[in-house]
Amino acid sequence: MGRILMATGAALFILGAATHFGGNFFPLFHLPGDIRIERENFSFSFPVVSCILVSAALSFLLNFLNRR
Repeated sequence: MGRILMATGAALFILGAATHFGGNFFPLFHLPGDIRIERENFSFSFPVVSCILVSAALSFLLNFLNRR
């Protein structure tokens, strides 16, 4: 259990660092197909394509780890 928690923490740290420092190279949540509406006093963002990519990646990763 400890190894799983450490691996999850390391993966989240790497993902957070990649999104923070590599914003131009890692445009998650700013992909074509993500819905973004901006008005004068209102902004709405719904990352449809980004959610699909994250879901597919997590499904692949969890299926890979489940088969071991």
